[in-house]
Amino acid sequence: MIRKLTSGEYRLYSRKTDPKTGKRRNLGTFSSREQAQQHEREVQYFKRHG
Repeated sequence: MIRKLTSGEYRLYSRKTDPKTGKRRNLGTFSSREQAQQHEREVQYFKRHG
């Protein structure tokens, strides 16, 4: 899940909420949406092949 920050950067959040905090986990901040989408694909890959 990618959200645009007020600073103009994009942040990748986990799809599920973190049970400890009740919020979504921050998975990285990127300068462009393309970079964030690329990283999201990598994260999904490692979930299955880690």
